[in-house]
Amino acid sequence: MVKKFILQWSTFLFILLLSFASVQNPITTSYIHEIKQQTVSPVFKAENPLYQDIMDRKDNYEIPAVDAKVDNVWKAVPGINGVEVNVAASYEKMKKNGTFDVKKLVYKQSPPKVSLDDLPPNPIYRGNPEKMMVSLMVNVAWGNEYLPDMLKTLKEHDVKTTFFLDGSWVKKNPKLAKMIVEEGHEIGNHAYSHPDMKQLSNARIYEELTKTNEIIQATVGVVPRWFAPPSGSFRQDVVDIADELGMHTVMWTADTIDWRNPVPDEMAEKIINKSEAGTLVLMHPTSSASDGLEKMISGLKEKGFTIGPVSDLLNEQRIMSKQHQTWY
Repeated sequence: MVKKFILQWSTFLFILLLSFASVQNPITTSYIHEIKQQTVSPVFKAENPLYQDIMDRKDNYEIPAVDAKVDNVWKAVPGINGVEVNVAASYEKMKKNGTFDVKKLVYKQSPPKVSLDDLPPNPIYRGNPEKMMVSLMVNVAWGNEYLPDMLKTLKEHDVKTTFFLDGSWVKKNPKLAKMIVEEGHEIGNHAYSHPDMKQLSNARIYEELTKTNEIIQATVGVVPRWFAPPSGSFRQDVVDIADELGMHTVMWTADTIDWRNPVPDEMAEKIINKSEAGTLVLMHPTSSASDGLEKMISGLKEKGFTIGPVSDLLNEQRIMSKQHQTWY
């Protein structure tokens, strides 16, 4: 009985002290409210100059979102997220030292009002020009002998990219298709029989795309989100039908023209020099591409580009450069 009485009184006193502390410490309650609501009381600001310092400086580190749009030249251009400073979380990381530290700023990304999927069907020739990323698009309908070396080079440099596969090629080379996926690369649709899509009837366009998607899914368990027309030939019907099947039509910004067997180093240098933020680089499994790939990757990275799959290049996520503490 005594023990029960002591326990009840202990609980009562604890609640009383907690309530008293909350009433007497508006800074604590204001801060909790700030964490939950992203608002803050004048008392908290007055007692916490660091918080006000973060508030005063945050505009210098924030970037507005950019909407996706249809450009007269580049057609569909993806949007990119805005960047906002999470003041409460930043304060929490800095309060121990009590001074502003840009490296401890905490950010959150805010999406644009218009996304790529909101646009009418249009081909895509490049990513958003604010995103310091490029993508290597490897169209595969032949060149099996060069794929292992290209995959090895990509792995050595920790680069993932997108391989657009011809449906009939996948049917004949399921092991190579699986090898590409097992290495962590993205798969796109490159039609079934490498036709001139512009000259096909709508029924044939539909057949070329659906047949390829079906065999890719059956072989590697992937449903492509991107379609690259063979030889870059298409008309609006092709773009519309691809869109109906859940795919965006992707072209290129820079072409290696590797099928002409250029000198590998010269080919790589040309791509490095031409590449800008958002560049889509067209390649094939060829001798020139295989031999020039390492130099191309190294040169693009030296220019500050991240190299990633088409999905990463065309999505709205910004990337933080930890080295320069900047967003792109």
